[in-house]
Amino acid sequence: MLKGISPLLNSDVIGALRAMGHGDDLIICDTNFPAASVAAQTRLGKLLFIDNVTAATAAAAVLSVYPLDSFVTDAAARMEVVGAPGEIPAVQQEVQAAIDFAEGKAWPMISIERYAFYERAKQAYCVIQTGERRFYGCFALRKGVISPEAK
Repeated sequence: MLKGISPLLNSDVIGALRAMGHGDDLIICDTNFPAASVAAQTRLGKLLFIDNVTAATAAAAVLSVYPLDSFVTDAAARMEVVGAPGEIPAVQQEVQAAIDFAEGKAWPMISIERYAFYERAKQAYCVIQTGERRFYGCFALRKGVISPEAK
């Protein structure tokens, strides 16, 4: 155990988050996402897990140590609902709340069409699969920077 770090952040996840640089993407996905095959194509090349929790719980743990990129408009993204791109299911609302809490303000989350999301995921640094069983629990988060003055 480490003081001040969520126990959900296992050593593989912490190592990946630490190794990522400004502008790298991470994917948080549900149990239906083709996680293993997509993760094999990422920079890390292997699938990571935060098991037995919802996407929002995993996102909150990650965002407790991971800054979002404030230099771009697509630092937080969600997979669109097929046939209803404007629909925002409960799982996506919960992750939006986790993002807003972590950033201390309302933070825009863009939507990405399903197959375009798969392509962004393949270009990501890593994929973290959660225990989320609800559909459309898939998110891309782009890493930002921590200023020298930050505590």
